[in-house]
Amino acid sequence: MTVLDSLLAFMVAATLLTLTPGLDTALILRTAAAEGGRKAFQAALGIDAGCFIWGAMVAFGLGALIAVSELAFNILKWCGALYLCWLGVQMILRPNSELGGENTSSVKTSNWFIKGMLGNVLNPKMGVFYVSFLPQFIPQGHSPIVWTFGLVAIHVVLGTIWSLALIYATRPLSHILRRGNVIKWMNRATGGLFLFFAFNLALSRR
Repeated sequence: MTVLDSLLAFMVAATLLTLTPGLDTALILRTAAAEGGRKAFQAALGIDAGCFIWGAMVAFGLGALIAVSELAFNILKWCGALYLCWLGVQMILRPNSELGGENTSSVKTSNWFIKGMLGNVLNPKMGVFYVSFLPQFIPQGHSPIVWTFGLVAIHVVLGTIWSLALIYATRPLSHILRRGNVIKWMNRATGGLFLFFAFNLALSRR
């Protein structure tokens, strides 16, 4: 496989992965609709940071530990499931919290970066996916470390573009989506979705 073939194949695969609905999409849509584009973009940056953290672990061999060690996988799996449960329960029980919109303080806004990053880093399936997925697109004879970070960067760019598209898609309906009852419904629905992802993660295997 040539360098160009590797890049094109990876871009197609990464685009399909990015467009597949999941936790990241739910988080971006909910945050953009209920709290504004700025917070949603911070969540997207947190997700991107999580991708680079996993990329670093894969590049330096640490990600393989998650792929081969049942104990390491289970520890990370349960941490991720508990974290998603906590987020989901918070949204269900306190559906009107954290509704500062675009004018909240910088300390408050930074929370969405952390939440996006933790949601990604605490998902062991992401690590197993990167360990099994990225090496397939590294041309023979090229540096695995350089190519791993390069492929992760491509994935991050595609994910950021998709996040921006989701954020801008909510803008025409922002006057409806930010009504109190609508926000309460969205938070509870997203909280239920997070609990579903937590349950699914808890039952997952390597």
